[in-house]
Amino acid sequence: MLDKMRLAAAGKLPEGWQAMRGAATKGTFDGRCCSFLHIDYAALEAETLKGGSDAELLAWAFANGRQPSEEEIEVWNGFMTKRGWRDAGTQRLNERLAEIGLPPGTVQTMFEFID
Repeated sequence: MLDKMRLAAAGKLPEGWQAMRGAATKGTFDGRCCSFLHIDYAALEAETLKGGSDAELLAWAFANGRQPSEEEIEVWNGFMTKRGWRDAGTQRLNERLAEIGLPPGTVQTMFEFID
């Protein structure tokens, strides 16, 4: 998400990624992450564009939102890494695959799709 903010500010974010940027569209990874951390996307973007490192921005998010417990982080990571695999995100994953001409099942998760 931070890299997308930086690329967008530099005018280098691919057009196809613009629509999924930020927290305005329901269910985006950006929106889910901001919700999980209880931070405002626009505030995080403003802080990011000041030039801090990823570690500094995470510390900012913890200070200005909330710092999840280790268990919450484990559950969050499990959810995010499996998103699209046999869950409510599967249909969207298949739609994204179709958009680029690939059949369903080419990848199993949204993270695989992004990679």
